[in-house]
Amino acid sequence: MWQKATDLAVDVYAATDSFPRQELYRLAGQIRRAAVSVPSNLAEGAARQSTAEYLRFASIALGSAAELETQLILAGRLGYCDRVRVDALLGRLDEIRRMLAALIAQLKRPPPR
Repeated sequence: MWQKATDLAVDVYAATDSFPRQELYRLAGQIRRAAVSVPSNLAEGAARQSTAEYLRFASIALGSAAELETQLILAGRLGYCDRVRVDALLGRLDEIRRMLAALIAQLKRPPPR
């Protein structure tokens, strides 16, 4: 999942390169930060020494994924990014969100006795 999220972040950077110049430090910057936040929080959570901390950071990553979804939809509606490209990014993001939800559910399960 981390690899998929990292690959998505790289592709989000490429997609935002074509945004209007005035948006580079506005919406494009927000989109890039949200995209980077997903794999970054997964990495930090996995490096922590407790399940509770991993759960916390996985939840933050899920929130960043939701933020990224909203921002990509907005970029598409504003015409800053080709709709086909936005849809492809959203499809990959949906897969990552489902994986994150499954990870969070697994981390919430009590350990076996």
